[in-house]
Amino acid sequence: MLSCIQGFPRIGAQRQLKFALEAFWRGELEQSELERKAAELRDENYRFLTDAGLDLVPVGDFSYYDRVLDTCCMVGAVPERFAFGKGDLGLTEYFALARGVKADSGNIRPLSMLKWFNTNYHYLVGEFSRGMEFAFRDRRILHLVDQALEAGVPVMPTLIGPVSFLLLGRSEGDLDPLDLLDDLLAVYREILQALAAKGVKWIQLEEPCFAQDTTEKARQCLRKAYEELAAASGSAEIVVQTYLDHVGENFQTLAGLPVAGLGLDFVHGPENLQLIQKHGWPGDKILFAGVVDGRNIWICDPDSTLAVAERLKALAGGEDNLVLSTSCSLMHVPVTVQGESRLPEELFELMAFAREKVRELVALAHTISQRATDEDHKLLDRSRRAIERSSKSRLRRNRKVRERLAGLTPKDFRRSEPYSLRKKVQARELNLPLFPTTTIGSFPQTTELRRLRARLRKGGLTGEEYEQQIRKNVASVVRRQQELGIDVLVHGEFERNDMVEYFGEMLDGYYFTSNGWVLSYGSRGVKPPVIYGDISRRGPMTVQWSSYAQSLTDRPMKGMLTGPVTMLNWSFVRDDIPPKEVCWQLALAIRLEVDDLVDAGIRVVQIDEPALREGLPLQQDKQAEYLNWAVDAFRLASSGASSHVQIHSHMCYSDFNSIYDQIIAMDADVISIENSRAGGRLLKVFKQRRYPNGIGPGVWDIHSPLVPGEKEIVDHLHDILRYLSPESIWVNPDCGLKTRGWEEVDPSLVNMVNASRKLRAEYSKQ
Repeated sequence: MLSCIQGFPRIGAQRQLKFALEAFWRGELEQSELERKAAELRDENYRFLTDAGLDLVPVGDFSYYDRVLDTCCMVGAVPERFAFGKGDLGLTEYFALARGVKADSGNIRPLSMLKWFNTNYHYLVGEFSRGMEFAFRDRRILHLVDQALEAGVPVMPTLIGPVSFLLLGRSEGDLDPLDLLDDLLAVYREILQALAAKGVKWIQLEEPCFAQDTTEKARQCLRKAYEELAAASGSAEIVVQTYLDHVGENFQTLAGLPVAGLGLDFVHGPENLQLIQKHGWPGDKILFAGVVDGRNIWICDPDSTLAVAERLKALAGGEDNLVLSTSCSLMHVPVTVQGESRLPEELFELMAFAREKVRELVALAHTISQRATDEDHKLLDRSRRAIERSSKSRLRRNRKVRERLAGLTPKDFRRSEPYSLRKKVQARELNLPLFPTTTIGSFPQTTELRRLRARLRKGGLTGEEYEQQIRKNVASVVRRQQELGIDVLVHGEFERNDMVEYFGEMLDGYYFTSNGWVLSYGSRGVKPPVIYGDISRRGPMTVQWSSYAQSLTDRPMKGMLTGPVTMLNWSFVRDDIPPKEVCWQLALAIRLEVDDLVDAGIRVVQIDEPALREGLPLQQDKQAEYLNWAVDAFRLASSGASSHVQIHSHMCYSDFNSIYDQIIAMDADVISIENSRAGGRLLKVFKQRRYPNGIGPGVWDIHSPLVPGEKEIVDHLHDILRYLSPESIWVNPDCGLKTRGWEEVDPSLVNMVNASRKLRAEYSKQ
């Protein structure tokens, strides 16, 4: 029996890639040095995976920015606006696609960004047009394979499959991206032939779109694609890999493909086992079984995992027909638990990050095939003892929290009046102009701020001295916003290291790692906190800063909170109770904070839920249950506010068509969404369904260093007005500004406010 993983974190245990990329973008690092550092990181990963005993090591999972972007460059799927010509694509062109380009004729916007299925990772969206000429333009995958083979690595090249690549993209007009499949396959055939010629045994082609509901046309395209690719792969075997859910009605299509391997997720798609039992396993295929969780940080239960693996071995026809794998790429978990000395012992011994999961996986494969070493037995026995101890833990239960949950009534989930009445009350209370301007919450987290927090942690500042410095920053940003002419202000969130971690630090039940970083997009990493016990609030969390900021201005000041669903989805969550229960515990804590903000005189409260759509299961048979309790969690958090309090929510990088009804059901007075890269594509559903509440489609892409011009924003607002009424539109950036510098923020906000005033004058006359 073999073992493999689908991917490994590329960020580095010390975030080496992040720092190298950002130095390169600042012009402080030469391209050759960036490439050298990247090669060192890849070699480090290869050595670990090979030494750990992994039988197939993925090559091609490493990326400078994003693997969908890698695929766009590899096959030459470059939008015409970039005008790169038809030659090879290097890092200059690569990062232009990712981050945009400043040109004499105006900014060239980058590729759009969306969440990768139901994870917190963002991918860059391919753009397809009629007549697009695909070609093998970026041959990095071949060089990576050569380097790994020379190092003695048991290489398994991994690529995003052609059908999912098209399905994950966007196209012009009425073009169906799948209509471009024939031309794209010609390039994939060339790539597979080149890889097979290097003597690799397996090539992994990822088709994650088939772990969700698809069309018959998509299934036909899948069959066609692999009939051609199997013929082109020569002596190399193809495994078609799915993940993040079960494959549902796609099972028989996948099982019938003329390939040697099929990968299924048995952690987040346990229904895959029933599909095999119902339809049988095809005798011509090896089952790549995802039995170790690639998305959460907990050790596996050895006995239950081995039991599943034994059943799969029998169904597949023996251990020669089974490869044990992770449920998905390990890029969604941190690199290693080593160095996490601040955690309680009982929590630490339950945690497995990427390196630890690889060792678990190898030990399980050795055990199934009766090759287990003493070290394998010791590792699995440690896990058994840790799980047994955790079942008796005192850190996990809080009687008062559970009693409060049990006492909830339907009234706790409803605002006191409908939006039509609240809107009138809020108009009188806030007296805002047409096209009111605001920001999403955070302002630049400068080097000085980060140093300030570091000094506090190291004892170089007292708490009082730290707060004095934060107050200066808050006063400065309030003054700055007033000078800019922004209508609804924020306090800047200078006291917050992260929109989830900040709140978690003031909630019981949360724990924090020292170096548990995972990639979110590009060079941007996040350090998800760990929910291990019942959640309760120790006291007010934001009132001090919001009320201080409000005391400095007569304009409305937004209280800024992270919503319960986002707190859940952006954390590593305990697995001993249902996620719904954890989420509602979080909602109760946020509800108390809303009450305290209102009591302190705050009239606008924003409860951010950028991760609401993110947590949606891929298969429809699971979606209704999730959406019901997720929306109820937001309503539980917000419904204690009276009608004069305007509740905002922020949501970003999502396809809103599938959750439009739930957005309505949330009953927020105003929502803000990412829109600067997506344009009208995200707004069509709001027009078609006549969204009744306030909405702020983003007019400034904060994930790009480009400063939007005033005319650019005016044009953007005119485009938005094709879909929404003037009375409903708010003017704001796509997202928070913590990752941008003041040299970008100031001119962008000036242009945003001026654009709003132009629209205000234009429509006031009408």
